[in-house]
Amino acid sequence: MSFINKNNVFYSKILLFGEYSILFDSNGLTIPYAHFNGSLNYINTSGYTDLDYAKRSNRQLLLYAEYLDGKSSELIDINLLKKDIKKGLYFESSIPEGYGLGSSGALVAALYKKYGNNKIEAKAGLSPKETSVLKETFSILESYFHGQSSGIDPLICYLKHPLFIKNQNHISSIGISRKNIRHDDAVFMVNTKMVGKTAPLVDLFMKKCLKHEYITKIKNELIPTTNNCIQSLLAGDLNTFYKNLKLLSKFQLNYLKEMIPVEFIKYWEKGITNNDYLLKLCGSGGGGYLLGFTRQFSKVKKDFTAKGLEIIPVYQEF
Repeated sequence: MSFINKNNVFYSKILLFGEYSILFDSNGLTIPYAHFNGSLNYINTSGYTDLDYAKRSNRQLLLYAEYLDGKSSELIDINLLKKDIKKGLYFESSIPEGYGLGSSGALVAALYKKYGNNKIEAKAGLSPKETSVLKETFSILESYFHGQSSGIDPLICYLKHPLFIKNQNHISSIGISRKNIRHDDAVFMVNTKMVGKTAPLVDLFMKKCLKHEYITKIKNELIPTTNNCIQSLLAGDLNTFYKNLKLLSKFQLNYLKEMIPVEFIKYWEKGITNNDYLLKLCGSGGGGYLLGFTRQFSKVKKDFTAKGLEIIPVYQEF
């Protein structure tokens, strides 16, 4: 038995803008990323897979179901979920864990789609209230994985549409302008080949924010710069966008340096200096992927690849 179809495949997500600043109500912009995805399945019923992986996922789902039982049973049909886990339910996923791409968000979205009680269907034109209810539900369901969750990752994985986050209470689907985009424009990821751990980095950031000088920098520089990046990108004003993006890249290098793997700082600095590309964090950092933007993708990809680095396009004009 299998229920894999397009509607039951959940994509990874990329937070283009808003990491860390979103904790203080900056704007945010997040997109679904179909290159990595996951779906619920049953062991030995829908094709060949890594059996050890499937068994491990099945055990993890049982632990998760036991965690939810009695805490969030009104949100999920726990009895049906446990029955299916006994039948060999697991989450077949290509989304790398610890890379800031929403691996737990995709799982939560898949479970809500299949087992949610009184669920709100993913569709165009959701009301602000429906979006808010979904976000709160996902926040509760994903808290098992991170201790605390905004619910935004599962929301983007569930809706499969770019989301503009005005603040934590105002989130809406949005289209991203393709105006003024040239053939060699691209958004890409650089694989650090390191796993990042979100919780300790967020803790570090929040401790730094206890210092008056640092939180002032966040509020007076990081938040406005992040908002300006998003607004200029959505407006299709790419010249202004890259000016704002350079400011953001510099800020992260100066004030979020602990989140950048040491061996990648030289690439970060080179991008700021030569203007061929600009790098920023992709999620909380500490490893995983770095996010890059360029108007010379052919050259940049060749240069990075020559250094033995893996480059994955996120968006490139066809």
